[in-house]
Amino acid sequence: QVQLVESGGGLVQSGGSLSLGCTASGSIFNNSAMGWHRQAPGKQREYVAHITTGGSPYYTNSVKGRFTISRDIAENTVFLQMNNLKPEDSAVYYCTADPHSRGIIYIAQYWGQGTQVTVSS
Repeated sequence: QVQLVESGGGLVQSGGSLSLGCTASGSIFNNSAMGWHRQAPGKQREYVAHITTGGSPYYTNSVKGRFTISRDIAENTVFLQMNNLKPEDSAVYYCTADPHSRGIIYIAQYWGQGTQVTVSS
């Protein structure tokens, strides 16, 4: 059974920082690219970032230079460090995994429950 468990999130002022974490069951973490998607109220879910099994990160343009994705192999955990947050970053953030990902190609196959990030102006 695949489990993705998010942690972190919360309320922060514009320009502030938050860190999200996601712990995955070992089998899925070791063999999958891991990533984050988000969904704001009234909008579709959108891709944010992913990191390959080899550690190469990819980002959507709107977060480049502000967000950093990383993975801790020993802890089966993927992190999303979010700096210089903006109100438009407010959303539910979902940890995702894609065992079939190759490089930049990433289609989330597994999803966590989500964690709320709210950025006040």
